[in-house]
Amino acid sequence: MDDEQPKEPLRREPTTESTTGARAAAAPTATRAPRKRRWGVLLFGIFVILPILIVALWTTIALNWSYSKGDRAGYIQKFSQKGWVCKTWEGEIAMVNMPGQAQEKFAFSVRSDSVAHEITRLMGSRVSITYEEHPGIPLRCFGDTDYFVVGVKPAPATP
Repeated sequence: MDDEQPKEPLRREPTTESTTGARAAAAPTATRAPRKRRWGVLLFGIFVILPILIVALWTTIALNWSYSKGDRAGYIQKFSQKGWVCKTWEGEIAMVNMPGQAQEKFAFSVRSDSVAHEITRLMGSRVSITYEEHPGIPLRCFGDTDYFVVGVKPAPATP
């Protein structure tokens, strides 16, 4: 059992040699204290900063990537600005396919104030809205629905 290796490697102090080849003792070197890990900072980063960054990245992707786009025509049933902290424009359009049939309601959100003012101006008349669907938005600060209206124009009334 002579071939067992020591558990710790041996430390050698550095020496300097002069031009004549004689060994001179080196000045004692200062050894650094082992680096302390800052567990508090590490845990704060993992449990607070990382989730905030993930939610921010997810929200940015969900708001900028459109799952579907489309148009709906009908009469604006209701339209208002809602919210305790985050004020969003929320509305509902009533779509009537044939006279005598029950109306279908389509709920939507509006992020742009200029589009919201145009919807308010056209309220009471038949309109055509252009919307984009953004599913998976983690916060409701951007709107109560996944459907965001990006444009509105007057539509001809059906006979």
